[in-house]
Amino acid sequence: MNSKDAPQDATSFATSERSQATSPRMVNADNQERPLIVVHDIHKFYQVGQTRLHALRGISLEVSPGEFVAVRGPSGSGKSTFMNIIGCLDRPTQGSYELVGRQVSQMSTRELARVRNRLIGFVFQGFNLLSRASARRNVELPMIYAGLTRELREQRSREALQLVGLGARMDHKPAQLSGGQQQRVAIARALVNSPSLLLADEPTGNLDSRTSIEIMAVLQALNQRGLTIILVTHEPDIAEYTMRQVVFRDGCLVRDEPVSHPRDAQAEWAALSLQNPDEDY
Repeated sequence: MNSKDAPQDATSFATSERSQATSPRMVNADNQERPLIVVHDIHKFYQVGQTRLHALRGISLEVSPGEFVAVRGPSGSGKSTFMNIIGCLDRPTQGSYELVGRQVSQMSTRELARVRNRLIGFVFQGFNLLSRASARRNVELPMIYAGLTRELREQRSREALQLVGLGARMDHKPAQLSGGQQQRVAIARALVNSPSLLLADEPTGNLDSRTSIEIMAVLQALNQRGLTIILVTHEPDIAEYTMRQVVFRDGCLVRDEPVSHPRDAQAEWAALSLQNPDEDY
């Protein structure tokens, strides 16, 4: 990676105030002490042929504003089902989910769509970028759905790409970018509507170990700016970069504990970049 495209160092990245547009959408002052997410006794059933699959079995937890939480577990443990419910992409069969003080079950279809577009940012294992569009155009997509003006879309997309260290690559198409750069475009796209919550589903799953550190450095820096992040991963070493680990097994929450000594991805990435300052990743 060229130095001009690298994420800023931990201090400048975390304290940058380029724009309110890409700052987390904060809950009002009365709600600052409240959890952002409250999940109580959630169950989820799926009907697969003649079999009724019990995917989630009585999950209860809270997530406070500003937390960085890893949801970890093997395939089939229920973590992706849980993420879909948290992201308002699916509803629980039983139990309650409260987001920013509101019961999600009471929201209309239109309200849920607005929540997904404005309150929650999504990052996935597959970058889901339009191959013929530039990085800037890819980042603009959520703002088109939100009805923002062209001028504001262009301003916010530039700022978001600068925030994730891609200020010099705005007009590059996905094929001209490395895997890590493509995932940073996806992160920038998730930020442009100033979400309160970023949901990252296996964001390093398609990346090598070095590039995974790059992406975790970006996520840590965003968390330091106040963004709440929930990251789904099956990799224990990736979970070590977060503040808290929630472990699922067979649809049950079996462990919920703080990470005593989180790894510093920003320091690790800076050290790796110094070793090979002229390489492009």
